[in-house]
Amino acid sequence: MAVYTEVGDDDLQTFLAGYDLGRLLSYKGIAEGVENSNYVVQTERGSYILTLYEKRVRPADLPFFLGLMDHLAAKGFPCPTPIHDRNGNALNPLAGKPAAIVSFLNGVWPRRIRLTHTAQLGEAMARMHIAGASFPGQRANDLGLAQWRPLFELIAERCDSVVDGLAYLVAAELDALEAHWPQSLPTGVIHADLFPDNVFFIGDSFSGVIDYYFACTDAYAYELAICLNAWCFEPDTSFNITKARGMFAGYQKLRRLGTAELAALTWLARGAAMRFLLTRLYDWFNHPEGARVTRKDPREYLAKLRFHQGLASAAAYGLDVD
Repeated sequence: MAVYTEVGDDDLQTFLAGYDLGRLLSYKGIAEGVENSNYVVQTERGSYILTLYEKRVRPADLPFFLGLMDHLAAKGFPCPTPIHDRNGNALNPLAGKPAAIVSFLNGVWPRRIRLTHTAQLGEAMARMHIAGASFPGQRANDLGLAQWRPLFELIAERCDSVVDGLAYLVAAELDALEAHWPQSLPTGVIHADLFPDNVFFIGDSFSGVIDYYFACTDAYAYELAICLNAWCFEPDTSFNITKARGMFAGYQKLRRLGTAELAALTWLARGAAMRFLLTRLYDWFNHPEGARVTRKDPREYLAKLRFHQGLASAAAYGLDVD
């Protein structure tokens, strides 16, 4: 989450007039994240999250994202529920941008990841995949393998300013990923951005998932690979196999991984590390002036990529692959 677009009092009150949410009491921008402009909005009816969709989000994708949240909530999976206006619309213009307001999800994201968090994450991920299997919408992953090389070409000349030799390393890894990327794995709707700041807990208990604006149709095991990178490394980028075992055990309580998925995990983990290395590099070089947004260090994902490159099989993640 972030704030790129400032919203004035009068504009927000006019926007809210179309909803049955009561009088506006207060609102405040949220600086975390990098994609859209987000505000906590307090009205007479309660607390909500207002999102203004910025340039990286295509307006044509918004019905998919909002429809998915409606679907998951109806299936009993805890996530923000889009608020529809009096005409049934979940999407309306605000400050020149498409905007939506969703229910406030109680909880906080874990600043210090423990085994209880990764175990519950795994189970929640499986629940989400199962609940989303009946969602009729489909959306290609617009930050998948086919987009990585074009994204790299936009920043290749500047990569060595971050780490000497980085451009060569990325180019060689892209060659390897394009040659070995897993095909024909079990596929459905995935969140595709299940970082700790998008997963909420109340105390030590999972309470829900937010921020579905990268959701797409892709391999379920790729979601696990993203989470392996995001949840199972320590702040010094050392790998924590105990947290990984907990995540996979939680997931497989509800959905067992097949032989092909297990065999693909090291390549999927390398790909997930590459995806976030590239988008962090792009954002590092293209930080909007004056935006209240937190930049994330791309070197974290370079270290994770190097770890995965040295592995022979998913056994290194604590999985039984026999």
